[in-house]
Amino acid sequence: MNADNLIEEEIKERIAAGNRSFFASKNIFQSKLITRKTKERLYHAVIRPVVVYGYECWVLTENIKQKLLVFERRLLRRIFGPTQKTNGEWRQKINEELENLINHENIARHIKSKRLSWVGHVERMPDEIVVKNIYKWKPHATRPKGRPRLRWDDDVRDDLRKMGVNNWKQKAQERKPWRGIIELAKTHKEL
Repeated sequence: MNADNLIEEEIKERIAAGNRSFFASKNIFQSKLITRKTKERLYHAVIRPVVVYGYECWVLTENIKQKLLVFERRLLRRIFGPTQKTNGEWRQKINEELENLINHENIARHIKSKRLSWVGHVERMPDEIVVKNIYKWKPHATRPKGRPRLRWDDDVRDDLRKMGVNNWKQKAQERKPWRGIIELAKTHKEL
């Protein structure tokens, strides 16, 4: 975060690190000897973790979400290659085709599902743990005038509302049902 409590600069750095990681492995991703499925697994195991490092505390504004999705789609287009039309011409894969190829688990949904995993973990913590105390802490100051910036807690609650999850604090206490909610978040159309 910078002095204004914004993470846009960090996101730019993470995307740049992901690009460096991809181009360092360019020979692997351009190889005809390696299958597309293996390249996709490499992307998920090597490049995506570089980009999403520290994502549990991110507030995904629409601008940040679009930057991450553009980055991911650009790499997936290089991994999966173009599509041949019936007349023999080639074209780039459209966004919907890429979503289907990765089973609708894009980078934004990945981040949101992992954030839900973290908030469930924090809710199950005993009250004397420092992390839980910081999570529950409410400042005594008022927020500035104008439209307030989206807070992490608001973003997580909005995701749960879009998924139709009610009484989430009680559901987070039980691991197995909460894991089901996390799995649903990975491919939920609203997120």
